[in-house]
Amino acid sequence: MDSQIGEARTPVLAAERISKTFGEVQVLFSVDFDVLPGEIHALIGENGAGKSTLSKILAGFEQASSGQILLDGQPVTLPSNGRAENMGIVLIHQEFNLAEHLSVTESLFLGREVSRFGMLDRKFMREETRRILDQLGSHIDEDAPISSLAVADKQMVEIAKAISRDARVVFMDEPTAVLSREETDVLFDQVRKLSARGTSFVFISHKLDEVLELTDRVTILRDGQWIKTAPTAILDGESMAQLMVGRELSSLYPAKHEPDVDEEVTLSVRGLTTGYVRDASFDLRKGEVLGFSGLVGSGRSELMEAIAGLRPWHAGEIDLKGANLQSGDFRSAKARGLSYMTKDRKGRGLLLGEGMAVNLTLQSLDRHVRHGYLNPQSEAQALARARRRFDIRVRDDSIIAGRMSGGNQQKLMLAKIMETEPDVIIIDEPTRGIDVGTKQQIYHFIAALAREGRSIIVVSSEMQEIIGLCTRVAVMREGRIVGMLEGEEVSEQVIMRYAAGLKRQLAS
Repeated sequence: MDSQIGEARTPVLAAERISKTFGEVQVLFSVDFDVLPGEIHALIGENGAGKSTLSKILAGFEQASSGQILLDGQPVTLPSNGRAENMGIVLIHQEFNLAEHLSVTESLFLGREVSRFGMLDRKFMREETRRILDQLGSHIDEDAPISSLAVADKQMVEIAKAISRDARVVFMDEPTAVLSREETDVLFDQVRKLSARGTSFVFISHKLDEVLELTDRVTILRDGQWIKTAPTAILDGESMAQLMVGRELSSLYPAKHEPDVDEEVTLSVRGLTTGYVRDASFDLRKGEVLGFSGLVGSGRSELMEAIAGLRPWHAGEIDLKGANLQSGDFRSAKARGLSYMTKDRKGRGLLLGEGMAVNLTLQSLDRHVRHGYLNPQSEAQALARARRRFDIRVRDDSIIAGRMSGGNQQKLMLAKIMETEPDVIIIDEPTRGIDVGTKQQIYHFIAALAREGRSIIVVSSEMQEIIGLCTRVAVMREGRIVGMLEGEEVSEQVIMRYAAGLKRQLAS
């Protein structure tokens, strides 16, 4: 980290008394923020605290309602629509800003294509793209279309775009949310190298362990207001969490509900095989929270999508409450009481251009139909219940899903799947990209559902989450379940040994 942070230096970029209002709703209140040359500065807070809005203002994607921006100590008006990149200010969006039909190389050079003798110099651009990807330790094919890439690879392309632009200040909004630990380590190494050369970074993340690992200073926002800026070295995770939420978080994880070993099996999977997953077998009992862990690409989501009827499978059996499910039969799975909550809330979980009521009842429309017509009153009552039950905090019921914070979007998705009144619930990455206070709420929601007798599968890349919530843990590696852990075996060390291929249970 930069040893000169404490010295008096002119910030490369600063916000002074920045306020922002959307219509009648004020989201930032006279916020001060600055980033020094070569500094890695964390910007943290709960969802809705104003982090992304402040970043968009400082990168020229939003205009402040009041206050001023300084570049190298001088007041400046940033050009809009991302053209501040020409001034060296780059924002890596939390939602990918990639053209799906273009190749990786075309995406990196979009808007700044290199020509030679009046023709595009495709060879140079491909070689430069390959150099940058190699620098990041990425094996992505530079000619691959963006639409063919996995989510983690798209994130690496976004990071490569920022690096390729010789930026002075890079805003990274949740850059590691879809990266494996190995990919995160490569990214952090690259950030440190660029920081040592003078590039400044603003790191926006809910992963406080990564904030502690990477950054020089931390600024905390709460409810649109500046709370504190301090050197990272004098803070710890607990103090940062308390400053973010304004209260103590002494019980992040609720007490586990241990189902009786004689409880009925609600879901039985035997020898399930898809294009990638092979010979997966496990049982899920009533009232149980069963975790699925493993490295990115281990096949966890593929297995869950097959069970939910969203992906075909080629061999095996799925027994749901005494009935055999057929391959790719989502309707039957839902009708038999199984609900699946996707990890991709923006791409597959919610209709971002629609309101809360439309999203909430999307999978349960039959419950809100009267005489062949959708009943708005029934939908409104369901939304009121959902807001109370899952503490969805919005100022107006008419807000569209895309304008909601990540935490509220996640609660709305959970409310949506619960509208079908399922007995078996699969939740893929329950807290990806949400703040620590909302994480705590969702953990308690999951525990309460288990106490009601519902059977729950939690898929998560955060091992502490799996350990804190689940009574048993299945570990996957390369498309196979390689371990089923319980009791004292449910620990980071044991899970990692199975996930990395250092240990494997004998088939029972």
